[in-house]
Amino acid sequence: MKNTKPNAEQVWKQFEDIVVPRLRLNIVDRAVYSHLLRHSRLEGKVQLQFSILGLARHIGLSGGPTREAVRRLVGHGALRLVERSKAGHTVEVRLPEEIRALRPYRIESLRAAKGKGTDGGAEVGIEEADFLQTRTLRKAIHAREGGRCFYCLRRITPTVECLDHVVPRALSGRNSYRNLVSSCMECNSHKGERSARDFLRWLYRDGRLTADELRSQLRALDDLASGKLRPLLPATAKAAAKEKVEKEK
Repeated sequence: MKNTKPNAEQVWKQFEDIVVPRLRLNIVDRAVYSHLLRHSRLEGKVQLQFSILGLARHIGLSGGPTREAVRRLVGHGALRLVERSKAGHTVEVRLPEEIRALRPYRIESLRAAKGKGTDGGAEVGIEEADFLQTRTLRKAIHAREGGRCFYCLRRITPTVECLDHVVPRALSGRNSYRNLVSSCMECNSHKGERSARDFLRWLYRDGRLTADELRSQLRALDDLASGKLRPLLPATAKAAAKEKVEKEK
């Protein structure tokens, strides 16, 4: 890694648009990663040394959740643990484009698609596409969730994953990427025609989500509805979606 300052604006867009939704970061993970990122790579430093209690104090949290968040970020590859000693942790903080788990999502392509030079037709195609229509489009929704159930956050395998309508079809819910999430069969069955918000609160009362996870997923619902959680499609899928819309005009 080169000891240079990256473009902070681009890094922050990648963090909010890709890292958070793809890695399913909760509110504590976000606070820890953003703090470490600000005080390392955005200042031109690759490595950073810190104590868990010192980090917790800076972000206004207790030591336990902060320690667990650091472990999760190491597991995701967002941090590389260089050394752990009595003096604290020394880590390499990785930029979004350096996180191995995110490489298949082609961060540079997504950033270009969000730029001012974006072809308006392709964007319309994504917005109008029926994401239940093809296997490629369905897989794009599952990939967006990073292999976890949107509701209970458990890891799910391709054999038991399904797509759930946030707003049920019975209530005129569309097959848009804004209304489809990857879920496990159990959550898909139990949710039924309840609203996604009510179902998430039920999971919290049932002890399947923590308070932080509930807040994170309720915020994710808002992001989903506003179009911030777009699935990343290969060029062929984008072209097919655009062609379908044009044929229907």
